[in-house]
Amino acid sequence: MADNSTQSFKAADLVIQLSPSLKAKPNVVDFGTVFTDHMLTMEWSLTEGWQAPLIRPFGNLSLHPACSSLHYGIQLFEGLKVYRGDDNRLRLFRPMLNMKRMANSARRACLPAFDESELLECIRRLVEVEQDWVPVSDSDSLYIRPTFISTEASLGVKKPSRALLYVILCQAGSYFSSEAGGLSLWADPKYVRAWKGGTGDCKMGGNYGCSLFAQYEAVDYGCQQVLWLYGEDHQITEAGTMNIFLHWINEDGEEELATPPLDGIILPGVTRQSILELTREWGEFKVAERYLTMGQLCLALKQQRVKAMFGSGTACMVCPVGTIVYQGKTLNLPQHNQSPLTSRIAKELTDIQYGRSLTDWIFLV
Repeated sequence: MADNSTQSFKAADLVIQLSPSLKAKPNVVDFGTVFTDHMLTMEWSLTEGWQAPLIRPFGNLSLHPACSSLHYGIQLFEGLKVYRGDDNRLRLFRPMLNMKRMANSARRACLPAFDESELLECIRRLVEVEQDWVPVSDSDSLYIRPTFISTEASLGVKKPSRALLYVILCQAGSYFSSEAGGLSLWADPKYVRAWKGGTGDCKMGGNYGCSLFAQYEAVDYGCQQVLWLYGEDHQITEAGTMNIFLHWINEDGEEELATPPLDGIILPGVTRQSILELTREWGEFKVAERYLTMGQLCLALKQQRVKAMFGSGTACMVCPVGTIVYQGKTLNLPQHNQSPLTSRIAKELTDIQYGRSLTDWIFLV
């Protein structure tokens, strides 16, 4: 008897059940609150393997009360966007990087393997069905949220024998409110986002849920987000849900764009990788993946060697940092909300995403 449990679902087997009634499409509202008419679901079991992918009307899931994704956090997700270009074509930005990261997260969570290209084709078909939801805009988009959960109906802590992979879509406007002074961050080493040997390099829901307490403490200190530190030397790791970049004159007197290395603590962001590849291609200054500490940042600020600091991510793309509250002091970063570097990076990325620049980073729907 053939073992079907390790075989991936196939996009060729996709079944589409269209909703009999479609919702009116409102103007783009707050991120993650208005969802499209359909969703994609794929069920898996150890005994039967992957079932045929299904696009069906958007609706609630039915889960057993003992579902181990609810009790033990055996779940993960991804995030990417659909952009409507100036030519009206729909584009995904480097989606295979998201598929690869999702596969890596699934392996770490002991969830079943799948073919990354087959998942991407299923997502493309879902976007095709929901194409009228993609805004005609050079600032708004449609957000794709692939999610993978254990549906094991048991309170035993064990590798799941049942799972569900599903994809939902929602409108995506601005993630952060833009402020002239840039993002304000609260840095306190008593909380950590991730640790060596943990799951910080995977996109698991628990990484975000456990950050809420620190996030609201940051608000109490008048800040918008947390600057996550790690270790006795207060290494800078991430900012909120973003990767972090520092544009400065380093200790050797070199102009440098630096971001922490992928050492298992840092999430391998798609925007992060794209910024590194873009700026390295320019060849105009040093681009480094290196450890950065608050001590180095404080000294560089004192010596006026900091040019700009910014976060990067799918939701925000490029978000300048204005202030950091650290050890009872407010550190003011250069007011580079419109710095040549951040503006240039943002323009080059959006030109690619909306089809104004030709590159193999784009996947046409």
